[in-house]
Amino acid sequence: MTSNYLFENIKILEGPRSTLREDSVFIKNGVIKAFGKKAFERAAPLAIKPQKAKNKLLAPCLVDPHSFLESPFNGTEENIHTLIKKATLAGYGQIGILPRGNLWRDQAESIISLKAIKSEVLLHVWGGFSQGGEGVSLSHHADLLQNGAIGLADDDFSPPIELLNQGFLLGEMKESPVLVAPRDKSIQAQGMSRLSVETLRAGWPPDPIESEVLPLIQLLELYKRYPEITLRLMNISTSKGVSILKNASSKPMTTVLWWHLVNDNSKLSPSDIGWSVTPSLGSPEDRLSLIKGLNDNVLTAISVHSTPANDVETRQPANIRKKGISGYNLVLPLLWDQLVRKSNWGIEKLWEKISFGPSRVLNQREENLSLGSNRWLLFDPEKQWVQSEEESHLTTATNQPFRNLKIRGKVIDCGLITQAGQND
Repeated sequence: MTSNYLFENIKILEGPRSTLREDSVFIKNGVIKAFGKKAFERAAPLAIKPQKAKNKLLAPCLVDPHSFLESPFNGTEENIHTLIKKATLAGYGQIGILPRGNLWRDQAESIISLKAIKSEVLLHVWGGFSQGGEGVSLSHHADLLQNGAIGLADDDFSPPIELLNQGFLLGEMKESPVLVAPRDKSIQAQGMSRLSVETLRAGWPPDPIESEVLPLIQLLELYKRYPEITLRLMNISTSKGVSILKNASSKPMTTVLWWHLVNDNSKLSPSDIGWSVTPSLGSPEDRLSLIKGLNDNVLTAISVHSTPANDVETRQPANIRKKGISGYNLVLPLLWDQLVRKSNWGIEKLWEKISFGPSRVLNQREENLSLGSNRWLLFDPEKQWVQSEEESHLTTATNQPFRNLKIRGKVIDCGLITQAGQND
C-alpha cells in the first residue's frame, strides 16, 4: 500500500502533547526519512517531485483498545489475517482483542497462540477474568499475564461484584489493567434501545438506564476500596453515566463506542443495522453528553469494539441477530465529520481520543511520528468514496453500516505492512 511521498506544507501531528503544524515531509518506501528542508534534500537525488498536500493530514497510527475476534485462525466473518489487513488499511496500528471466542481466552495456551502472530499491527490480548467468561470462578490471572496477556477482561457485561472483589483482593494483576463493562444484562433483559420516544416509535423493547447506572455505581465504589487496581471501564453509553463519572471522586479510564458518537436512536430507520449494538444505542441527549464527556476529559478513549458477523447472522431480525457492528474503515471518516466538522474539535483532541488515550487504556506507549519509522497514516478528509467500491479491502463480515452510501474522508495510505505471519 505504501509509496514514496514528498509533501510540501502538509498538516502534521507528531504525537501526544504536540501541536498541529504545516511542514514538508519525505517518505521513502513507507518510512519517514526527513522533515522540513531536509525532506527536499533527501528526495532530490531520487527525482521525486513534491505533491500538493491540499487538506491531507500525516499523523500517528490509531489505536483500538478493545474488539472481538472469536475465531482468530479459521473464522469466516473475520480471522487474524483479515483483521490485520482491515485495520492497516484504516490506519490502526494497535488493537486490543477481548477474551470472548470459540475457545475462551482464559488459558495461557490461547494467549500464546495469538501472541505468536508476527504483525506490524500490535496485537494486545486481554485474558479472561473468569473461567469461560461465566462469572463464576476466577481464571489463573498470574499465568495469563506472565504468558503475554495485556490485562484482564470478561465479556461486554459486568461479572458479579463479589467475583470482582475476590479477584481484586487476590491482586495477581498487579499494575496490569482490568477492563469491565458497566452493564447488567439481567436489568437490560431484551432491551434494544434506551427508553425514549424514538425507541417506542420504532417498536423496540426499551433498555432502562439502570442497566448501566447501577453496575457503574458498584464499580466506582469497588474502585474506592481498591485504588491500586488499574481499573478500566468499557463503553459508557448514557448521559447519566457521564454525569456519575464527572462527579466521582476518583475516575477510572473509560472508553466510548464510536458508533454512539455518530448515531443515536433518533437518526436511524427501524431497518438500519446500527440498532443492534452493545451497549444499546441511546438518545440524542446521550450522544451529546458522550461527546462533551470526551471533550472535557471525563471519558478517556474511543473504541472500535468491532464485532464482526457473517451474512447469515446479519440477515436475522435486529432483536435476535448477533449484537454489534464492524467497519474499521468507517471510524475515522465518520468521527472526523461528527467531531471536527460539526463539533469544532481540534485535530489534536481527536487524536487524543482515538490514538493516545486508547494507548494509555492499554498501558502502552503512545504512537508518534519519528524518523526511520513506518508507523504513520495519511488521511484526506475531503476524499469521497462509496463503501461498496471497497469490497476487496473488507472482510466477509457483513454487519457494516452505511453500505452503498457516500462517505467523506478516507485513509489514503499507512506505512504498516498488511500481511501477518507466524513467528519463527
